[in-house]
Amino acid sequence: MTTAEAAAPDSTAARTALWRALHVNIDPAPHVLEDEVGLKLLAPGDDWLARGDMNPQFTRPFRASVVARSRFIEDLIAQQLAHGVSQYVILGAGLDSFAQRWPELASRLTVFEIDQPGAQAWKRQRLIDMGFGLPDWLRLVPVDFEASDSWWSKLVAAGFDPAQPAVVASMGVSMYLTGEANRATLRQISSLARGSIFAMSFLVPIELADPAMRPGLEMAVAAAHKSGTPFVSFYTPGEITSLALASGFGEAEHVSGDQLAQRYFSQRHDGLRPPNNAEELLVARV
Repeated sequence: MTTAEAAAPDSTAARTALWRALHVNIDPAPHVLEDEVGLKLLAPGDDWLARGDMNPQFTRPFRASVVARSRFIEDLIAQQLAHGVSQYVILGAGLDSFAQRWPELASRLTVFEIDQPGAQAWKRQRLIDMGFGLPDWLRLVPVDFEASDSWWSKLVAAGFDPAQPAVVASMGVSMYLTGEANRATLRQISSLARGSIFAMSFLVPIELADPAMRPGLEMAVAAAHKSGTPFVSFYTPGEITSLALASGFGEAEHVSGDQLAQRYFSQRHDGLRPPNNAEELLVARV
């Protein structure tokens, strides 16, 4: 399948990748995350910074949240690699570029990227075209969710070893899934080998979000509905940690926007920081 025949990444995946690049292009150093790989793959043209969804002020909290969650996951991967974990699974991988930016780390793992077949075919071809290639330790796992493909069976068929611990990440996905689909995902991952970790982002109900964030979140909800991919699941931190424990995890921790801000943004003097009570993180351990 050629790039032209494949399906380009959806607008959400593309926007997320461009917000990571926006952080590098308009925010002063030091950068929380330096990622322009998605920008290179998308090749949106020289005027991409003029796009309405790249407005520096409007995107400020959103791009901070995106780079914070990505940095958190990559730090977690490095930590767990030092403890012997050798498998990393990304659910809804989109334009994730950990494998391209940190090959010295990624090559010590088997990295499984799960996404829709069309988007995976597009990314595969672009990685080849751009010279990144597809090393054996990077497995692109196409799963047709609309056809009710089992991501678990596809993952195992791609070489995943359920008997060995893994880090599984799901960023910017849970809000698009039904409550039952999220519960099924938690149950499946809680059955992994002892020592496995699941990190996922979740949206807090909009009425609980910081007042300054609500207009932007309401716009995001409306845009998602208009595009045919509505947000359907929201959780309070207490609800998501309780759900993880009820699904079989031994430990479940909520990582707040404030914790991410203290960890990655405390030395900044430009006021950039992820919001509280918007998109938060769950870290659950088997």
